[in-house]
Amino acid sequence: MVTAPIGITLYLAVLFVQFVDGQMRGLVPAQYDPNQYLPFDIPGLGVLALLLLLLVVGFFAAGLIGRMVFRLGESLIDRVPVVRSVYGALKQIFETVFADSSSSFREVVLVEYPRRGLWAVGFITGRTRGEVRERINRDLVNVFLPTTPNPTSGFLLFVPREDLVQLDMSVEEGIKMVISAGIVTPPRASAGNEGEEPPTARS
Repeated sequence: MVTAPIGITLYLAVLFVQFVDGQMRGLVPAQYDPNQYLPFDIPGLGVLALLLLLLVVGFFAAGLIGRMVFRLGESLIDRVPVVRSVYGALKQIFETVFADSSSSFREVVLVEYPRRGLWAVGFITGRTRGEVRERINRDLVNVFLPTTPNPTSGFLLFVPREDLVQLDMSVEEGIKMVISAGIVTPPRASAGNEGEEPPTARS
């Protein structure tokens, strides 16, 4: 119980550092690589090089010339049929997730799925808009229903807000609960009365 989490965490950290070092090694000129002059490799140089690269790209993109270059690159990508669809979808997703004003993926809810009487943990990603909202003609919200133990895959559901049960747990606690298949329970939930009635959707 004590050594397993620490050992697995250190093992994954080492794998991550080794992977980044291996990918970035080819981008660092040999004359600037200390590993070429030392009898042993220094771990983490690739991670440091990646951070510096991201900082340089960020400073460049924030400037006037950088914005012009990126707009020119996007205009070129828009002319490629398949690439523009993938790039546009990924850009929209990242802008939505990382925008400061975005409220997506910050609410944890219970939704009855796959049938009445069975409850699943979901995450609200925003209000339903566009054609789906017009066709259904109801106040719907987008709910991402992750799978266990891999929360990166799941289902997109359009659910009436009144059919959802709002939870007080944070998104991090909800993800931990999904990954652990319910083994890890938030303190608030575990402190509740075991004799309480299960939640029911509002009609």
